[in-house]
Amino acid sequence: MTTLPRGFHRIRLNMARSPGYPEGSKLHGYEFVAPLNAEGFIDAEAWKEHRSLCKVRRFWQGEADQHGLLVHKAGGAKGATWTFDYDPTAEDDDEAGFRFGDHAFQIGEYVSIRDEDGDLTTFVVTSTDAV
Repeated sequence: MTTLPRGFHRIRLNMARSPGYPEGSKLHGYEFVAPLNAEGFIDAEAWKEHRSLCKVRRFWQGEADQHGLLVHKAGGAKGATWTFDYDPTAEDDDEAGFRFGDHAFQIGEYVSIRDEDGDLTTFVVTSTDAV
């Protein structure tokens, strides 16, 4: 088992309430590892130093899990976008966190992710365990 540097957290996002899921869904979401600062924001400097440790798992009922990395890419608001990248050789599989750099990852907070088709889905942070 790999020991992660101080400040790294395993963050779980579950699908929030939506017209198709009025109660939300624990069967649709993401778990990812990222360095968070004291306020719960992603620490870009720590990510740069340990980017290979920032893994993501997408779980979606009825589909095989997808595994990839949390990546900070040029472009987007404020010049960069956090994405989940499942295949570094493909450009069409990335899922972008909507303003992830502006969101504190704290239990009960909401974040949105734009999938590879361009659809935006809202998720709720259900855990942020230090690892």
